[in-house]
Amino acid sequence: MLGYFLRRLGGTIPVLLAVSLFAFGFVRLLPGDPARLIAGPDATLQDVQAVRERLGLDQPLWQQYVRYMASTVRLSLGTSARSGQPVLTEIGERFMPTFNLSVVAMVWSCIVGVGLGVLSGVKRGNWIDQGSMVVAVSGISFPSFWLGLLLIDLCSVRLGWLPTGGDHDWKSYVMPAFTLGLPAAAVMARFTRSAFVEVAQEDYVRTARSKGLPERVVIWRHAFRNALIPVLTLAGLQFGFLLGGAIVIETVFSWPGLGRLLVESVSYRDYPVIQAEILLFSTEFVLINLLIDLLYAVVNPEIRLR
Repeated sequence: MLGYFLRRLGGTIPVLLAVSLFAFGFVRLLPGDPARLIAGPDATLQDVQAVRERLGLDQPLWQQYVRYMASTVRLSLGTSARSGQPVLTEIGERFMPTFNLSVVAMVWSCIVGVGLGVLSGVKRGNWIDQGSMVVAVSGISFPSFWLGLLLIDLCSVRLGWLPTGGDHDWKSYVMPAFTLGLPAAAVMARFTRSAFVEVAQEDYVRTARSKGLPERVVIWRHAFRNALIPVLTLAGLQFGFLLGGAIVIETVFSWPGLGRLLVESVSYRDYPVIQAEILLFSTEFVLINLLIDLLYAVVNPEIRLR
């Protein structure tokens, strides 16, 4: 397993190089002059040029890319053009709120989604299955920003149960974690049901039932464990999406995370921060997929990683 891990880790280097090139080119396609935005509307041409030279934007693109890669290899990631702070410092301050929110959303969505999917698979065809799938489809269909605003109006403004936003205490996590995790829970429920129904039709499940084993043993030891492998893949992808896709939720709930930082950075064309966040989100996806592959062997020892 260690050799497999090292080979996969080495294979991520070309992927991250391609992502860095994409991030570098993408941010420079954004309309607007970052030097003008940072200098301010009343700045003279000389002031704007001075900001451009300070940021290194007057250099050829290839020199800017080399400088960007050099800072990335040194793990410095440059300096924020907007705040003047090191990019690592800004990301470090915002990473844990986003990570904590994503973990809370992922935990409840996995518990509810997988549980609902297994229940639908066991009760396939009756009213419980149909009702569960209606709930799952509804969870996918609700726009996140609309659901977040609805929860704020109901639970904060009208009832006064929960804070409207911010990262203060456990109550602050309830609405944003529910809003962020609802689509993931709905997708997990539908996918788990499909995987469970497919596995339940296999010969080894029918053999287990023919031996007279209790139904709970057939479901959890034989059917669920094998259905869990494709569900793990989906869970890893969903967690990556939660980490990188919380922009709308963090904006709605004034959450001090990476999503809001990205929105602020795009507004000011803060190239170093935008590039660093794109590279960070891509690295998270790569590492999560690698971790899921390693978990396959834990869930099913018959799987051999090569």
